[in-house]
Amino acid sequence: MTAYKENKTFRILSAIGIILVVAGHLGYNLFEIGDLFPYYSFHVFIFLFVSGYFYKKEAEERVGSYIIGKCVTLLVPYFLWNLFYGILTNVLHGAGFSIGESLSLRTLFLSPFLDGHQFMYNFPAWFVPVLFMLEVINVLMRKVLSLIRLNFEWLIFAGCLAAGILTVWLAVGGHVWGYYKLPGRLLFMMPGFQMGRIYREKLEVHDTLEDGRYFLIVMGIQILITILCGGLAFSAVWVSSFANGPIVPYLTVMTGIAFWIRIARIISDIPYLAGKMVYIGRNTYSIMMHHAACFMLVKGFFYLCSLYTPLCSEFDKEMFFSEIGFVYLAGGAEASKWIYLFVGIALPLVIAELQYRAGKGIREKIKVFDKASTSMIN
Repeated sequence: MTAYKENKTFRILSAIGIILVVAGHLGYNLFEIGDLFPYYSFHVFIFLFVSGYFYKKEAEERVGSYIIGKCVTLLVPYFLWNLFYGILTNVLHGAGFSIGESLSLRTLFLSPFLDGHQFMYNFPAWFVPVLFMLEVINVLMRKVLSLIRLNFEWLIFAGCLAAGILTVWLAVGGHVWGYYKLPGRLLFMMPGFQMGRIYREKLEVHDTLEDGRYFLIVMGIQILITILCGGLAFSAVWVSSFANGPIVPYLTVMTGIAFWIRIARIISDIPYLAGKMVYIGRNTYSIMMHHAACFMLVKGFFYLCSLYTPLCSEFDKEMFFSEIGFVYLAGGAEASKWIYLFVGIALPLVIAELQYRAGKGIREKIKVFDKASTSMIN
């Protein structure tokens, strides 16, 4: 039996992506390389790129089981945690917090597909239902194209990119709003998934340029884009804030991913750092789901300090109880964001580890039960 070989570079790329997401939700531009690679010009697309890279054509031969598998790995844990955060939101409403909507069938099952911001404490996980829908659309689209013998990677990529560019053009014109946000979001983000496919199938074998020249080209292009364009950031979830027309967003997605995938490759050759980053990369789901709530715990600590100690006297209690995006800077120091960043990554890793151990314990008990049942039957 062949042992599973983990792709360290892409695990590390996933880790980089989630670190940028956590930092972005703090407004901490520490990793933007001198404002050259704004997080919101590409970071969500890292996860689409990675998902597309690992997509296997064999899925088209077993579409039903593939979709069921995605339900189990993506949607089931999402909805369980959504229920948890819905209950938590209701409890906190009773304690004076006004953050998030109340628990209901709509916020439990419909809102996750419409916008994913229903309870706010888990709002970064809006991406999970979107990824599920993109995975389903992708496999169904490829199945149909294979039946009519048009399943060519470049054709699929070109078609999805054209649809995405058209969507951005419509969004700039103010036509992607209300219930159009959902199909608009899917059409806008699908090219990111297909970029992963194109890279693996067509481009990866040619990605051999030495680091110096590689970074010179990528950063040179990015500097030029930055100089010529008026702001590169956009909102993937709301399909908005496109300051430079329909093509530049996809160009910055490509340059951003190109920059960080080479960084990931370099890190993969540094054993200690690679090990830590790979571990983070294995647990991006948990970090995405919980880091906003972990930020609240940090703010809760500062809130208690403001109540019972002479410290943090300037803590804004009203903002704490009403705004999920409020970030209190201890002593007014920007460096205090490191506390949020550390907790927002470390605590979800603890949660993921506890989940894994609990699941492992349950699986072992099931095996023992099955063996006992088999012995009794025999």
